[in-house]
Amino acid sequence: MPSLSGKVALVTGASRGVGKGIALELLASGATVYITGRSADDMAYASTAGSGAAIVCDHRDDEQVRAAFGRIAREQGRLDILVNNVWGGYENMVENGQFTWTRPFWEQPSWRWDAMFHAGVRAAYVASQLAVPLMKSQQHGLIVNISFWAAQKYVGNVAYGVSKAATDKLTADMAHELRTMNVAAVWLYPGLVRTEKVMEAAAWLDLSNSESPQFIGRAVAALAADPNVMNRTGKVLVAAALAQEYGFTDIDGKVVRPLTPADI
Repeated sequence: MPSLSGKVALVTGASRGVGKGIALELLASGATVYITGRSADDMAYASTAGSGAAIVCDHRDDEQVRAAFGRIAREQGRLDILVNNVWGGYENMVENGQFTWTRPFWEQPSWRWDAMFHAGVRAAYVASQLAVPLMKSQQHGLIVNISFWAAQKYVGNVAYGVSKAATDKLTADMAHELRTMNVAAVWLYPGLVRTEKVMEAAAWLDLSNSESPQFIGRAVAALAADPNVMNRTGKVLVAAALAQEYGFTDIDGKVVRPLTPADI
């Protein structure tokens, strides 16, 4: 894995799952990594895994987000990598004994739409707004927005697809405006990730081509270390395809096959 010594990163929503995997790999690569989440206990790993620091932060609260970036500015004076991973709307897939995630849009609870846009798309927008001044001063940086194939193909429900498509459009337009600052913005698609939630349903899933949460972190680390990363700005990237290009495997040595829309 590449060395990111001297780099400063922030991974949002990193108390568990994909965010935690990304943070762990950035730490293993030598970066100073700040993580945010709502549970201090779930973020305790940050202080024991290298140069890490946890910030309790609810990304639905702009004041808490500004405070988090203020701390990074005071302590580091820079930010090289921002990974917008925090997301809402996955909560309470079962309501009153009913699995509502796959219901048609006219039967969906309205809170799910609000959660995905407020704690997802808007959270990425606000965090990126606050990150850019720190990156602009040094004329380089990388913003990675975690997205998914639902932006391009129907997956699960309407709100999920629309919010992921909004994330992709947000990233593309950000990349257009950031290009003159030498700041890259990309959106990154994972495959089937063995998060805690996924493993709870492992008995019903085919995990033969699944990815560890750290695998996505390796993709982010490779991008952050790439001196030509600006060639990728404004593009959708698939973690497993990046593994083939950069030559890394999953943490168990496994080669993961990149998914296509047909696989979803």
